[in-house]
Amino acid sequence: MRYRPLGRTGLDVSMLGYGASPLGGVYGRIDERDGIRAVRTALDLGVNIIDVSPYYGATVAETVLGRALRGVDRSGYVLATKVGRYGDAAFDFSAARVTASVEESLGRLGTDHLDLIQCHDIEFGDLHQIIAETLPALEKLREAGKVRFLGVTGYPLAALTRVAAATPVDTVLSYCRYTLLDRALADSAPGFAALGTAVMNASPLAMGLLSQRGAPDWHPAPPPVRRAAATAAELCARRGVDIAQVALSFAAAPSAFATTFVGTASAGNMARNVRWALTETDPDLLGEIEAVLAPVLGYAWTSGRDENNPATGRA
Repeated sequence: MRYRPLGRTGLDVSMLGYGASPLGGVYGRIDERDGIRAVRTALDLGVNIIDVSPYYGATVAETVLGRALRGVDRSGYVLATKVGRYGDAAFDFSAARVTASVEESLGRLGTDHLDLIQCHDIEFGDLHQIIAETLPALEKLREAGKVRFLGVTGYPLAALTRVAAATPVDTVLSYCRYTLLDRALADSAPGFAALGTAVMNASPLAMGLLSQRGAPDWHPAPPPVRRAAATAAELCARRGVDIAQVALSFAAAPSAFATTFVGTASAGNMARNVRWALTETDPDLLGEIEAVLAPVLGYAWTSGRDENNPATGRA
């Protein structure tokens, strides 16, 4: 495993992080024992940062993760969870709710402190409230020793940039914004670095677009993007390579990102993901893939409130 600094926190984290959403059955039913083995395998292979949320599986992911971490040396991993989002349309960034949420997460995760607490999908909230109320409430929890560092997450980079520029945050996390299909997060990384804010990447497979199976029905990408991704997957298959391997290796490579999160409830898949992240892609194959995807490169969709989104289509 390779490690990178998490901004100015003083922590070094693995370039590949464990995203715990599958532990909540978000992508289908799982055997809890398999999920626990996946977490332990990640730790055994040097993955030392884990990201979860009470939203994932309506608190189930946090509960299962807490069981998986039972007995593991607490100093051996960086534990991140979130506040503010509790359902598909359930958001509450009030000081009272996020303060209670942290206490609830501590109980489910079986720990006395969180290394990183993040405001979850801030584009669905009032950014002024997050700046003026939510983050100050979390700062009080930091002063009390309940959390160590503060961050924000979301899809529209404009929302993350606005909050990070207005008030100090230690991390930002975005998903699907640095993949074979979209490079926007890399373009924004220097600005965050200038603020002392670490950048974390997630969903290197673009929520399934960059996989042999292809995007699920609910995916927001339009038909041209889906078709291009499917063509790229077929190209890889003809070369005897899984496009997911190329996508994961590509997304995890930039040193501008502290880590790239990938989730699975399978120990075997986790071991494969670590291997893929550490394997460089043949540059000729990568060039062919990029040529196929060039017509749709940079497409972005709307997420959250209109005022928190720039013009979409290209971003």
